[in-house]
Amino acid sequence: MSKQSTRISIKTFALIGAAGYIAPRHMEAIRKTGHELVAALDPHDSVGILDRYFPDCHFFTEYERFDRHLEKLKRKGKKVDYISVCSPNYLHDAHIRFGLRYGADVICEKPMVLNPWNVEAIREIEEESSHRVFNILQLRLHPSIIQLKKKVDSNKDKTYDIDLQYITSRGNWYHNSWKGEISKSGGVATNIGVHFFDMLLWIFGSVKQMTIIENDKDTISGQLQLEHAKVDWLLSIDSNRIPAHQNTRTFRSMRVNDEYFDFSQGFEDLHVKSYQEILDGNGFGVNDVKETIALVSRIRSI
Repeated sequence: MSKQSTRISIKTFALIGAAGYIAPRHMEAIRKTGHELVAALDPHDSVGILDRYFPDCHFFTEYERFDRHLEKLKRKGKKVDYISVCSPNYLHDAHIRFGLRYGADVICEKPMVLNPWNVEAIREIEEESSHRVFNILQLRLHPSIIQLKKKVDSNKDKTYDIDLQYITSRGNWYHNSWKGEISKSGGVATNIGVHFFDMLLWIFGSVKQMTIIENDKDTISGQLQLEHAKVDWLLSIDSNRIPAHQNTRTFRSMRVNDEYFDFSQGFEDLHVKSYQEILDGNGFGVNDVKETIALVSRIRSI
């Protein structure tokens, strides 16, 4: 009996938001998982990064031409399998709906949407389709964070005292872009902090109480009482907040009781891991994001 060779099925992707900061991580994840980016859209044409990953990718600056191209592929029997969404936060829900209506699964960068009612609307459309929406929640795949969750899960009677600081410096451009508009980005707590809030809720449980201590255009801080932890947290884009002895423009620090939890390393391939999980039939969906989206929306309303 002859041995039949097996061949990995190559999936095709389209990308919305190709010129942004996070898009190259999605391009790299598509390439490293062995698949193909066939079309990309962005109103800005500074997308030379495509040459590094997919030089033959069709690129469009107009949504209508992008839509027409994908429709032609569908009618030729070459419909793309996934649409990756890396557009500004306030456009995510619209681009997710486009992907589902087109008939593709959708992979969306954080945050999936800005408000709880947007989550419910996406859930309804997803249920009407035969396709899924996945969110990039890469901290849930970080080895050190997985170990911490296992430790907490093994002793649910214990309460933890957490101090979390995340400072990632941004220049003057930030406030002159869509990221500086709360209605478009969700503000620092959403745009910068949504992954960390997701991590905290995933490990330590639901929110019982919340207090905001400081809140301006660069920095927000507060306290959270979770099921299994009391959390003091600070998020900032102000480089002056970084401790003087730290020779870096990004500072991550988390203390769990009396121990400092080091997760400064291990971020490099988390998008690749996220894509591989999705392609393997796993990944994080609408139900996984709803509690964190409700929290950052509540923070924004205070």
